[in-house]
Amino acid sequence: VEISVTWRKRTVHIVGLDFDDGNEDLQNLLAEVRKGRLKRLEAIAAKLEKKGISGAYEGALALAANPEMVSRTHVAEFLIHAGHVRNKQQAFTKYLGDGKPASVQHEWAGLAEAVAAVNGAGGLAVIAHPMRYGFSATAKRNLFEEFKAVGGAAIEVHSGNSDKNDRLNYALLAERYGLLASAGSDFHRQGDYSGGILGACPELPGNCKPVWDFFQTA
Repeated sequence: VEISVTWRKRTVHIVGLDFDDGNEDLQNLLAEVRKGRLKRLEAIAAKLEKKGISGAYEGALALAANPEMVSRTHVAEFLIHAGHVRNKQQAFTKYLGDGKPASVQHEWAGLAEAVAAVNGAGGLAVIAHPMRYGFSATAKRNLFEEFKAVGGAAIEVHSGNSDKNDRLNYALLAERYGLLASAGSDFHRQGDYSGGILGACPELPGNCKPVWDFFQTA
């Protein structure tokens, strides 16, 4: 599971691995996060309406396989199909990115709340794709230290199309902060090439402690 988290007014994604998917507290948290997605979509659609672009709410929902999981990417796809932009990057640059006309700041789950929900379900909490947030060295240190303090277990040393330098740098950071290492393709769906190839991940650097070595065995 991947949970959107608001940390110091920035959005961070927390992945949960090896958990009990029937855990009531975790399912309740996920339900609240999904409701937030629909509220954000309403606000984005209202801002686009003021820019003369109508139908974004219905259009984005129609493109989402699960309406409760609708995201800004679906709004971007709507804008492409409606002829307002050429591609997803332009959709974010022109309308949806931070500070742009249809940008909507949304308060997701808290970091401690998300980690506690994953841990309470018997899982391991992981910071997803930390190389993509554009954080300063100080912000990364604060995030990793706070994440570890609230019970976080690991960071993704490889995600999507990250390169060898990323893997080496984040392997060292995981080691420095006493965190396990994870890896993921960040593949979301067919036709979206912003992530990596499904199931294709390089070997972790040798100094890593892989998170899967700590999965429960039954």
